[in-house]
Amino acid sequence: MTRSEPLRIGVLASRRGSNLQAIIDAIESGKLDCRLAVVVSDRADAQALERAKKHGAEAVFLDPKGYGTREAFDQAVLGVLADHRIELVCLAGYMRVLSPTFVRALPGQIMNIHPALLPAFPGLHAQRQALKHGVKISGATVHFVDEGVDTGPIICQAAVPVREDDTEETLSARILEQEHQLYPRAIRLYAEGRLSVVGRRVFVEEG
Repeated sequence: MTRSEPLRIGVLASRRGSNLQAIIDAIESGKLDCRLAVVVSDRADAQALERAKKHGAEAVFLDPKGYGTREAFDQAVLGVLADHRIELVCLAGYMRVLSPTFVRALPGQIMNIHPALLPAFPGLHAQRQALKHGVKISGATVHFVDEGVDTGPIICQAAVPVREDDTEETLSARILEQEHQLYPRAIRLYAEGRLSVVGRRVFVEEG
């Protein structure tokens, strides 16, 4: 698919934003034909906001305490995304579960990255779960977001062997290296119009 202008993406982040930085690096190196239009955070001290400003994207902090319900906060976030004409929303360390209101507003237009080979070990502390269960292979998954937690259709995955001497920190670091490659790749496939979803399966058109 040939686009008249780069895909406009918005990133939601709560913390340091290392996956955000990987997306920025891919854009600035020419590997990803997208425009990072806005970064939204629910934390004023999120490093992701500073990363956005440094690279010319608008950085927006919205305080959840200023809204009565999760749905009201999500409506405010949706308003920011609409103002910036966002075509794809990427979650990058966003520590809030999106409400059904949010997901239904942008069907098939929200991606997330998770540090495990879904459907194994959804939710928090995925690397800790993997070590506790004694798996031999873990990894990272990029998926479309649905109304569940880490339950949406899987776009792509990368495997990471688990070493016998791994700690949560060492395993997390090696998985993160794969995340930084995987997320821009998934976004590029979306931007090129090469992804289609049939039921729970995501098909990738050869490019």
